[in-house]
Amino acid sequence: MTKADIASIVANKGLTKKQAMEAVEATLDILKEALKKGEKIQLVGFGSFQVRAKRARKGRNPQTGKGITIAARKVLKFKPGKALHLVVNAGG
Repeated sequence: MTKADIASIVANKGLTKKQAMEAVEATLDILKEALKKGEKIQLVGFGSFQVRAKRARKGRNPQTGKGITIAARKVLKFKPGKALHLVVNAGG
């Protein structure tokens, strides 16, 4: 599913396609800015997003076997909410 698909579904709820795309874009921009600041985002019934820091670590180049240092970085973690988990697993 793409951003345009989501906007089309939102448009079917009573907005024009332009308004729906603007709403989707604004929502995603708000989420991106909050994550950029390191804030945790909790969407009840859906899940939570959180940025976590990964420390630098030692790794190995599989082709040469030579040891390398993998730099520290930030990663995005998503934890699905209970309601989303139940919806996804309802079919199986």
